[in-house]
Amino acid sequence: MTTTAARGSRIGGRWIDHWDPEDEGFWERTGRRIASRNLWQSIFSEHIGFSVWTMWSVLVLFMGPEYGIDAAQKFFLVAVPTLVGAILRLPYTFAVARFGGRNWTIFSATLLIAPLILAMIVMEPGVSYTTLLLVAAVAGVGGGNFASSMANINAFYPERSKGAALGLNAGGGNLGVPVVQLLGLLVIALLGAGQPRVLIAIYLPLVVVSAVLAWLRMDNIAAMSNDTGAFTEACRDRQTWIMSFLYIGTFGSFIGYSFAFGLVLQNQFERTPLQAAAVTFIGPLIGSLIRPVGGTLADRFGGAKVTLWNFAGMAVATVVVIAASGAHSLAAFTLGFIALFTLSGLGNGSTYKMIPAIFSGRARVAIAEGADRETELATARRLSGAVIGIAGAIGALGGLFINLAFRESFSAVQSGTPAFWAFLAFYLACIGVTWAVYLRPVQAAVPGGAAPARV
Repeated sequence: MTTTAARGSRIGGRWIDHWDPEDEGFWERTGRRIASRNLWQSIFSEHIGFSVWTMWSVLVLFMGPEYGIDAAQKFFLVAVPTLVGAILRLPYTFAVARFGGRNWTIFSATLLIAPLILAMIVMEPGVSYTTLLLVAAVAGVGGGNFASSMANINAFYPERSKGAALGLNAGGGNLGVPVVQLLGLLVIALLGAGQPRVLIAIYLPLVVVSAVLAWLRMDNIAAMSNDTGAFTEACRDRQTWIMSFLYIGTFGSFIGYSFAFGLVLQNQFERTPLQAAAVTFIGPLIGSLIRPVGGTLADRFGGAKVTLWNFAGMAVATVVVIAASGAHSLAAFTLGFIALFTLSGLGNGSTYKMIPAIFSGRARVAIAEGADRETELATARRLSGAVIGIAGAIGALGGLFINLAFRESFSAVQSGTPAFWAFLAFYLACIGVTWAVYLRPVQAAVPGGAAPARV
């Protein structure tokens, strides 16, 4: 199944010319084995990318008074890699179509060396705030890896298995957040808050291993090559922007809270770096581990139904956090925050399951009306891959908004409570959109498939 590309027509090797995961015979004979091999390597590479991207949520805990940076500046500092990572997710998604999933994974993994070396150089008292902002921005390249990885794995799996596969891929990648935070805790506990370079040095060899394993174990799918036109087509589809809005509420919450949680504990509850680091990793860990469960539940009960109840839970958890802030109860605040992480992880899995379900549903309708099966299924795969990239990019911007909201909230009242009220309003809006577009009973199909009744 794996072929060498014709000279001059493709970059690199290990190209698969025929790939039809919807054919159950093909899937059982060879497809499952090849897809699984690519999935597990994709998870590892994405995991390292997430760790590098979110490393600044840990590095700011090492920045004591000697750095001369206040709370508002720290919230803005961790917002910068979030913004850059979100922007890069769009070109990273379509780089898979242009260069091949294996080829791009090798390149993007190798690129992670740059932000690590730069951080190693500048992390010391006396460095200017502008320098820190620029170096943190370079770490945004790790955020782009998620989009290319998800678009690539989406093409490998049949629709019936996408929820679980995408959940595993994303969940394993998301685990990079709690892992880097846990390693940061160990460094602070063992060596003190003055040794940030030790944490950075741990990841340099892991980046090299990730790139080498991608070169050895991954494949490119020829059907995805030069499929960049899917971006334009996806941008014209209303579903792209609806799903992007919902993904702001799930993944935007996960990544935004991941960057901000430690800073909130330090500034609202006066935790030391060690005390904050001892708690910070718990929420992202649970949220990452439970993401595949969200995809599996969506496979079984429907992505929209799981997403709706998930947003309802996030709204309740936000009310708990607001109440705990008012009572200055660290225990209740921490439990509410961990519930937010858990539910955001579930929602990440269910919303990403909704995307391929929308387009495969359209394909089934078209096939039933006499359209060519291969063409419709290929169109569904290419469009769902494009929308996954777009939604991933826009969803990541939610992390930027969360950190900017905390920055303004702490600047104004030295508390995150006003920001949480804004987040509550957004979750309520997500509940309304999910119900109105995907679960509200309809009498007839919406023209153009703009709003499928069930996904």
